[in-house]
Amino acid sequence: MDITGTLNEISSLSIEDRIILVQAIWDGIAADQAYPELTPTQKRELDDRINDYEINPENVLTWQLIKKGALGN
Repeated sequence: MDITGTLNEISSLSIEDRIILVQAIWDGIAADQAYPELTPTQKRELDDRINDYEINPENVLTWQLIKKGALGN
């Protein structure tokens, strides 16, 4: 497989088509349940976030608030 050639072809697609392609690839990975092992740093970060949530369950933001902030509304 010529990855460089494939990447060049993908780069020529519209943004909408690239997003569709990425979603299809991700859906395929999820369907295979092929998740890479977390690194020790990633595991620590997740543990820290879980511990913080358990200590401060009220200190969270809803998806609506995050999206509103990101979109500047």
